[in-house]
Amino acid sequence: MSNCPNHPAAVLLGAQAGTTALPVCDHYSGVEVRMRKSLQLQAEMMGEFGTCVFDVTLDCEDGAPVGGEAAHAHLVASLLRESPAGGRVAVRVHPVGHPAFAQDMDIILGEAVDRLCHVMIPKVEGVDDIVYAENALRRNGGERLQLHVLIESPAAVHRAFEIAAHPRVQSLSFGLMDFVSAHGGAIPASAMSSRGQFEHPLVVRAKLEIASACHAHGKVPSHCVVTEFKDAAALQSAATRAAREFGYTRMWSIHPAQIRPILAAMAPDEAEVLSAARILRAAQAADWAPINDSGSLHDRASYRYFWHVLERARATGKSLPPEVLHWFA
Repeated sequence: MSNCPNHPAAVLLGAQAGTTALPVCDHYSGVEVRMRKSLQLQAEMMGEFGTCVFDVTLDCEDGAPVGGEAAHAHLVASLLRESPAGGRVAVRVHPVGHPAFAQDMDIILGEAVDRLCHVMIPKVEGVDDIVYAENALRRNGGERLQLHVLIESPAAVHRAFEIAAHPRVQSLSFGLMDFVSAHGGAIPASAMSSRGQFEHPLVVRAKLEIASACHAHGKVPSHCVVTEFKDAAALQSAATRAAREFGYTRMWSIHPAQIRPILAAMAPDEAEVLSAARILRAAQAADWAPINDSGSLHDRASYRYFWHVLERARATGKSLPPEVLHWFA
């Protein structure tokens, strides 16, 4: 347990030991039948993996029909109340400048605040938007909830470090398509593809700024969607590059077929998990002093890295060596 003085999290992370680790996949759906299927799939995969390996985010921004925003918010609230225990379900509301924002917050939090794991705020432009959303949380009994933020414009990218620094913010996501559109045709449509989004300099710069802002302030960077949802190879490649090259530890899914490839791409490989377990066990036996592992020196800096490897393995449903399972009891 992390409250044990010799637990790796307590020793290596200190005050951050109690920070909630987010699942590596955030699955979005906004149509009733798909929202219900998403919740069912989450429950099934919790049974399979023994932990919640992806969030379900019920979508009001793109899911609500024009003129039917209130009815959709009530539907989302009812689905939240019906969601199985142990799952993680969030909601994406309308932007703070939209007429339906306050209505979304009042209805959904008013009816199901205790079932939410967080609230996603789209089209955030700066800290003022976070403060406005935070006030809406407090007004509706959501003091315990964290905000996830969608960065979708060049100005928002410029302010990413300020936004990430706000204590109510838990994660920043990159909104690829709105970001490209915000450039008025200066960025070609190819930059929205699974391959092109890793090649256009302005898109690459935005992704790196967001990831860097998150890591600077202990927040979770969440990578954008891959719209070619039937192309498993494209999704696997994009998720792998996001994790290995761009520093993202979480990614959006917009189709059930994308969830498992995201889990696989974000997971450490088996050899890395075994090495991490071996090194940390030896470090604990040495009271966290430096050790020699097969001719390589390791100390608390590398111990922290290897602890995050085990955390990521747990979050992606991978099997852990029996000798470290008690750390996650």
